[in-house]
Amino acid sequence: MRRISWMLAMVLVLSALLAACGKKDAAAVVKDLNEVVGEMESYQGAGVMTLHTGETPQQYKVEVWHQKPSYYRIALTNAKKDVTQIVLRNDEGVFVLTPSQNKSFRFQSDWPDNQGQVYLYETLIRSITGDTTRQFADEKETYVFDVAANYNTHALVRQKIWLNKSDYAPKQVEVSDSNANVVVDVKFDSFKFGAEFGKDAFDMQRNMTAATEEGNKTGTDAGVAPAEKTDDAGAQQPANPQAAPGSEGTEGAVDGQTGVSEGANQQGSEGAASEQGSEEPTLAEPKESGSFGVIQPTYAPEGVKLKDDQILEEAGDYSVLLRYEGTYNYTIFEARPQDRAVSLAPSRLVDLGFTAGMISGDALQTLTWTSDGVEYRITSADLPENEMVRIATSMQEESGK
Repeated sequence: MRRISWMLAMVLVLSALLAACGKKDAAAVVKDLNEVVGEMESYQGAGVMTLHTGETPQQYKVEVWHQKPSYYRIALTNAKKDVTQIVLRNDEGVFVLTPSQNKSFRFQSDWPDNQGQVYLYETLIRSITGDTTRQFADEKETYVFDVAANYNTHALVRQKIWLNKSDYAPKQVEVSDSNANVVVDVKFDSFKFGAEFGKDAFDMQRNMTAATEEGNKTGTDAGVAPAEKTDDAGAQQPANPQAAPGSEGTEGAVDGQTGVSEGANQQGSEGAASEQGSEEPTLAEPKESGSFGVIQPTYAPEGVKLKDDQILEEAGDYSVLLRYEGTYNYTIFEARPQDRAVSLAPSRLVDLGFTAGMISGDALQTLTWTSDGVEYRITSADLPENEMVRIATSMQEESGK
């Protein structure tokens, strides 16, 4: 009897040891993740990003391409409004493209090295490996990490990252604020390492023309992003097309009191980015014109109130100037992009979640972005950047009054 009991105990111990050998702890997974990133040549992912920054959640289709050494293509499509913007990085620089408007803007920037996005694999893995206080859970088919959020805003504090056990591909990301409320949620529908892209997949001109070519075939201004056309512009073709109307062209700095352009902070052109040091290009006239009302943000920093708003109508141009005062003093200028010269000066990209914005200036800073054909500029000498981003985000789903 004792012999049988001893043998049974040994069997149980061996079984426990074998079971333990099949599981990985956080340190082992982190080691594997470093190897995956080090050996990674390319990837292609697609999913849905939901922003919980307003009264109603906003959903965006996200498609991400990456190829070593530093090629990126990100397509963000507003699922409700069917508007697409493309952020592109290649050997020539970083571009923000609006194919339906035939506009592109180029930046001399090290993005995304200096500012990661929640849908970029490298950013997620850097968050995991860089947080020594990380929390780890081993679930049925996924590893789950709870780590500090490392995005350029104080509003995002923590994030949970779900990785597929089989290949460490991302499945879901939740980014929360200081009150543990989920602010950004990304669910990946597909993610493939080692994706193969066409030779011109990251070419600026090809990305500009692919959408409009498809749009002409259908008799609309919509078009599709290059990934949804043919293999000429990229890799595998997702099932759902992405429409690309909109007018995300941008201009630059604005006088804090009048809202008059003082010179922009990116290179813009019709159909192609201008070369550094070339003559100033102009923006194409938008298809829409006239009044869009007065669009006010739903958020203002504590101690700030609206001083006044002015509707400016000169020579058929309609624009709005909002002035705020208090703890911080700033102006918001709204207008449809017109045929105006764009100066060549440095700027940097800012992730607004729903689109890419441009920050320019030193003592007087301006955040510029566009949505639904309207260009917005927040200008201030004392408003922090994270507050600018919160104000911009709160205006996304607002309509003119």
